Order: sequence, then C-alpha cells, then structure tokens
Amino acid sequence: MGNAIKIMIVDDHDMVRLGLKTYLSMESDFDVISEAGNGKEALERLGALEETALPDMILMDLMMPLMDGVETTREVVRNYPDIKVILLTSFLEDEKVLQAIEAGAITYVLKTVSSDELAHVLRSSFRGLQVMNSEVSQALTRGLRKRSTESSQDEEAGLTSREMEVLLLIADGKTNKDIADELHISIKTVKTHVSNLLMKCEAIDRTQLAIYAHRRGWSGGAAK
Repeated sequence: MGNAIKIMIVDDHDMVRLGLKTYLSMESDFDVISEAGNGKEALERLGALEETALPDMILMDLMMPLMDGVETTREVVRNYPDIKVILLTSFLEDEKVLQAIEAGAITYVLKTVSSDELAHVLRSSFRGLQVMNSEVSQALTRGLRKRSTESSQDEEAGLTSREMEVLLLIADGKTNKDIADELHISIKTVKTHVSNLLMKCEAIDRTQLAIYAHRRGWSGGAAK
C-alpha cells in the first residue's frame, strides 16, 4: 500500500481486532500488517519480522492475559524505539494512564472514541504529535499528583522563577494560551520558556515536564 502507515493490532478479543482491522482497512493511508492476542504474542511476532517489515505503530489493548499493555509497551519501546504505541482501553484509571505514558506509550485512547477520532489520533501520532483528550489528560494529572513524593526544590536544575511558574502550570494541565493569560505574557514568550524547560529538564515533551514536576512534589501553581 505504498506509503501507508503500517499498524499492528494487539487485543485479546477476536471481534475487537476484526472491527479495528475492518475499519482501518477502509482508510487508504492505513495498512494493518499484523495482529496478536496478547503482549507476549505481539513481541514474538515482532521478533520474527525483518526490520523493514516492522509496523510504524501498535494499537494495543491495556488489559490482556499473559502480558498486559503497559508491560508490552515497555518492551516494545526498549527493543523497537521507532515504533509508536497507542493504548486503547475501556478503563480510565489514573494510575494506569500514568503507567502507560511512563512506559512509553505516545497516548492513551478510550474505546468509546469515534472512528474519526481514532483515525485522527493515529495520523497525528505517526507525525510525532501527542494527542490526548481532556479526560485522559486530567486522569494523567491526577495520577501524577497521587504519585508525588517529597522532594527538595533544590533539584530545580537552575530554573528561573518564571520558568518554575510555567512548569507548574504545565503540570496542572494548562495550555500555552492558558499560561499566557495567567502570567500576562505573550504565547511566543510562553513557547520560549517551554523550550528552555525541555532543555533544562532533559524532557522531550510537555508530558515529561509534568512528570518531572510532580515527581518532585511540585503542584498547584506554587512549589511545595
């Protein structure tokens, strides 16, 4: 299928796999190249493929026997770093969302998502964009807060007071526009601060910045 996005579907329910494959096969830019019923089987199938035949993305269920989505994601990211993993699940559990993102999933999608929304997530994720709806984003923030541990603010990695303000607002799930409005600065200035934070905190995206802040026990608009 030429330059179609190659996808592996991993789900322990035959009908779910069939439904996903049927829908995705109707889209000209998607090519379902492999299926698996659990994480262990998925890793075995990946191991049997030539490097050039590996999928671009894996659309994977969270709750599966033998090896669940989080553990499988961790193994996929470790062994096949170019493959993007999207977890698809019926459960919106704060801790599970956090575990999925920490394991390396590019995003976490509810099975109630519409077919058009799923296609949008797949295409955006393939381009390296992180798409996360508000429910999942809020669950991630709650999970991060619950995981927050006592930490010294001495680990700020040389952040300025303004960078700290921006970091805390990112940790609270604020958009660039929200941050600009709250701090009375331009969106361009916010973007500059975000770029500096990514460099100083050695993060690759806003999600990792949020994790960085919450792991140090910072939240709520002011450092603890």
